[in-house]
Parts: sequence; structure tokens; C-alpha cells
Amino acid sequence: MKIGGNLWIELWRRKLSQLTCENLTLGYDSKVIVKNLSFSVNAGDYLCILGENGSGKSTLMKTILHLIKPLDGKITTGDGLLADEIGYLPQQTMIQKDFPASVREIVLSGCQSRCGRRPFYIKSERLLAARAMAKMGITDLAKKCYRELSGGQQQRVLLARALCATQKMLFLDEPVSALDPAAQEEMYALIESLHKEGITIIMISHDVEAALRYATHVLHIGESIFFGTKAEFIHKTTCPDCNGQIKKIIGRTPVSLSGLNR
Repeated sequence: MKIGGNLWIELWRRKLSQLTCENLTLGYDSKVIVKNLSFSVNAGDYLCILGENGSGKSTLMKTILHLIKPLDGKITTGDGLLADEIGYLPQQTMIQKDFPASVREIVLSGCQSRCGRRPFYIKSERLLAARAMAKMGITDLAKKCYRELSGGQQQRVLLARALCATQKMLFLDEPVSALDPAAQEEMYALIESLHKEGITIIMISHDVEAALRYATHVLHIGESIFFGTKAEFIHKTTCPDCNGQIKKIIGRTPVSLSGLNR
């Protein structure tokens, strides 16, 4: 059986992709939020997912994590990524912020997927948690109660927990929300350092300008869908012939993006 050149390219692309979403329809109880959504993420990408509240960003993330089922379409993983090798940093709730456990206990809980039916952590998992805490600069907080920490420190703890689940891909749902400007910059810098180490980042954000400082690719979902590289997104923002398209996509023209197209 002969396979045409375009099909070979498509098969090779899928092999390289860590995550592929094809013709997804997302929603709850048959209520459609997003239709015909397709995109792929390769190892080492930094994808920023943009969209207004209620556009389906968190629904997409929960669907990819198999917390809810898509109404239609399919999600596949490749390039050696298993479905349970995705670290997840969810949006924090007030209940989570007041959780009465130590920093070490919370970080270690990221190893639960490795335990199977084993009801205790082994030495390699405790070492993994220790390395994750060191990477996030929170080793000295290990015995502290989580609810006594600042918002920025709590996010570092949760990021260390996510790192215990994977060294391949991280899903971050509004990781800087409710943080003060200084803590936001620290969190963005930590995420960027993980990306430079080779971890694939998928981040939901409302902050277009800040997200584009680091992203390699952009996915905007809503009434209009955009998926492409950061360079393509910025081109549609700055090119006079394309400016109307980006206004339609995000509802406005972003502030100056000069210097971001790297």
C-alpha cells in the first residue's frame, strides 16, 4: 500500500506531537461551548491559551486531563507522553488556600500517581519531592503549614507538587491569578526556567501581553478561534492588513508588542 507525501507528513507530525486534539466539541450535559477545535503541541512548546471568561479554556483543560469527556472529537498523546504524565496546577480556591497540611506533605502528594495501590511513599519519591522543593526555592518551608504561606509561596508549593507528577508536560490554569505584581513576575520566571529545562508548558491566561513574553504558540478560543505561533499572532496584531482579524479574535488591539517576537 502506497502512502502519499502529505499523509506521510501528517503521520510524522502526529508522531512528534506530545498532544493532538482533533475536531473537539466541548461542553457539559450536551451544552456546546466550543466546536471543531483542532491543535497540536510538540515537546518543548510553550502554549498560551487565551479567551474570555466562559469561553471554554478550563473546560478544554479538564477534557484533556480526562476529568470530563469531549462531546465529540478525539485527544491523543505521542512522543512517549502517557496520559498520566501531565502535571496540573489548577486555579486555587479558598478551601485549597486554607488546607491544613505541611508543605512537604502537599508536594509529596504529587507522587500519588506513581504509588498505584501502595499506601506509602518510597525513597525515590521522597527524593523527587525534595528536588522539586529545591527547584522552587521552598526547601526551608518544608515543615510549614500550607495555609500560613503567602499566595506566591503557595503557588510555588503547588508547582513543586505538579513537578512530582511529571517531567514532561505541565498544565497551568491561571497560575498568577490573585498574586501581587512582584509575585506574578517571580512565578512567570519560574515557569520560564522549567520551559528552558525542556518541560512543555500549556498555560491558561487572561494576560495577553505578559503571556506573549514567554509563549511559543497561542491558542485563542471563543467565538473566533486562532491557533499558531507567537510570531503569527503578533503579525496579525501589527500588520495593518491583519489588524482587524486580531481585534475580532481578542476583542481589542493589544498594547505594543515590540520586542516580543523572538
